[in-house]
Amino acid sequence: MRLKFVALLVGAFVFLFPFYYMLIGSLQAEPDPSVGGAFPNPANLTGHNYAEINSSIHLGRSLINSGIFTGGVILGTLVFGVLAGYALARLQFRGRGMVFNLMLLIQVVPFQLLTIPLYVLIVRSYGLADSYLGMILPFLINSTAVFVFRQYFLQLPAELFDAARIDGASELSILWRVAVPLVRPALLTAVLLTFIGPWNEFLWPFLITKQQDLQPLAVSLSNYLTTVSARAANPFGAVLAGACVLAAPAVALFIVFQRRFISTNLSSGVKG
Repeated sequence: MRLKFVALLVGAFVFLFPFYYMLIGSLQAEPDPSVGGAFPNPANLTGHNYAEINSSIHLGRSLINSGIFTGGVILGTLVFGVLAGYALARLQFRGRGMVFNLMLLIQVVPFQLLTIPLYVLIVRSYGLADSYLGMILPFLINSTAVFVFRQYFLQLPAELFDAARIDGASELSILWRVAVPLVRPALLTAVLLTFIGPWNEFLWPFLITKQQDLQPLAVSLSNYLTTVSARAANPFGAVLAGACVLAAPAVALFIVFQRRFISTNLSSGVKG
């Protein structure tokens, strides 16, 4: 038992050390990329790097852009994921199996393969360059979330849906009043799984936005590295400061909900 605890402790240290090093590096007045930099002199610690990155890329505005982008993607994922997952799980229609198989096939297609046609479609055909909608649109439907919701809806007892239909409820009413309250863990799981992708997304926002006041934080940090960092006193620390700000919401979200997004209590909807 003690050996298992030691192994887990070592594993946790290896996993958390990069985060610790990133935080310490963001607070150092003079950069020290060596291993000894992980244990800096307290006199070398400062918050100037955060002020430097904020003055260069406007952290507040970049965070708002990241929040709008991520929030729009999450909203679309939940709405379309629930609707599609319910239809694939509980509605009977011709070609349902084929639609589900095509959805699974989409998951193996890398997004980079679709970048050029998506760019031509959204920028040239729809004229949505330099807009939040242009950033959000390609990620509005998440096939992974559809799969998660479908599996949760399949676990619900069929008697619940049959009883609601006998009472004259429409499918949308059944979905909203019966199914959704019973799959709340799936909603939270979809939010957590979806959040990381758009929050850290770089390639598509970088292609679709040229205005700095619309760029998410990941793109702003990249622009800082290529344009402004050469003139900074400590570009290494400033970039790590921006990385800490970028990672903080994702880490906080996981810490708060780590115990809840796995749990489920589907049997509570059935009365014996």
